[in-house]
Amino acid sequence: MAMDVVDYEIRGAEMQFVEIELDPGEAAVGEAGSLMFMDGGVAMDTVFGDGSRQGGGGLFGKLLGAGKRLVTGESLFTTVYTNQASAKQRVAFAAPYPGKILPMDLRQLGGTLICQKDSFLCAARGVSLGVYLQQKLSVGFFGGEGFIMQRLDGDGLAFVHAGGTVVRRELQPGQTLLIDTGCVVAMTPNVNFEIQYVGKVKTALFGGEGLFFARVTGPGTVWLQSLPFSRLASRVFAAAPQTGGGGREEGSVLPFAAAGGLLGGLFGGDNGDD
Repeated sequence: MAMDVVDYEIRGAEMQFVEIELDPGEAAVGEAGSLMFMDGGVAMDTVFGDGSRQGGGGLFGKLLGAGKRLVTGESLFTTVYTNQASAKQRVAFAAPYPGKILPMDLRQLGGTLICQKDSFLCAARGVSLGVYLQQKLSVGFFGGEGFIMQRLDGDGLAFVHAGGTVVRRELQPGQTLLIDTGCVVAMTPNVNFEIQYVGKVKTALFGGEGLFFARVTGPGTVWLQSLPFSRLASRVFAAAPQTGGGGREEGSVLPFAAAGGLLGGLFGGDNGDD
């Protein structure tokens, strides 16, 4: 399917969104729940799979595309936003948590990008969303987030979201980088991805960094994030009240209620005296 060539603008700092400009007849594909706003001339249609086979490929092709998304933990459906007006229209997609939106020109990246399964945000119509399974057995057993990844194919624009600050590293042939598995956002397919044990039992048990690293070897490009969503979620969970049953919240409300009743009585008494 021919790719739509779209213009875009990324707005914001910590909580970003990408605003895509569509010419008449052009369309963008968005992940479920990522829409921020759209102009009145944009028609929204939920499709089975990734939308790249819309209008062709038959039922089997649509089932195959949907099945690939299901394997990566995403929804069976994606939403296609098509400009049905005679003038340019805009549609915007928002990042789900603080970080950066990365525009990925698949044409300049050789036509394929491998990314974490929850990092895809939106793309120009025609970009194919598939599944990328790591071939090495060690990655399958210990890779965590890195075992099943998304594969973006095409020659158009795709937008990927990363948490916190993003670092792009260009790896030379044979150059190796050790990374926390959750900090890998995306990479070109020629990068070799393996899982490496941290090496020392004491470090593994008490270092707080987990038992395994992601070991990536060049040549190729790797994008890293400083704040994986799993790390953010674990900190929020650790800071949340663990009492259950709302005991802490209920206890905190009672003093305010009592104080409110007392103040109400005082002010009510004053008003009555007047």
